[in-house]
Amino acid sequence: MSRKLGHTVAIASDHAGFNLKSQLKDDLVSAGHTVVDLGAHNSDSVDYPDFGFAMGNAIESGDAEFGVLVCGSGIGISIAANRNPVVRAAVVSNSLTAKLARQHNDANVICFGERLIGSEVALDAMQAFLETDFEGGRHARRVDMLAEPKK
Repeated sequence: MSRKLGHTVAIASDHAGFNLKSQLKDDLVSAGHTVVDLGAHNSDSVDYPDFGFAMGNAIESGDAEFGVLVCGSGIGISIAANRNPVVRAAVVSNSLTAKLARQHNDANVICFGERLIGSEVALDAMQAFLETDFEGGRHARRVDMLAEPKK
């Protein structure tokens, strides 16, 4: 499967996701993507919401087309990123969930839990995520609903 080149991908993690983030970043660069590293830049303790919010800002501003987030579980950082209404961040566990997040949900940020996923599985999932297009069609109406949730 060939990789689609030319994406601008923001990447961020807290301290608990720093090691996996570093591996994923290296893979993105090797694959020819432009990478915007939003931190953390070491494994010193930091607050995951700061990095989820930074990702939301990068996606909203157009500084990045896609995002990759990593924390211990992937959950907290995804919640923080999803606070921005233009972000559709999905915690994934393998390449199939990554592919479905793109095809059916038009996810623009993929999230991993370093404590829960191996690096090879995460690398495969990230590749599948970046290679997969949104199907649109019946899914488009539902994705559009996410932009303006009902109260």
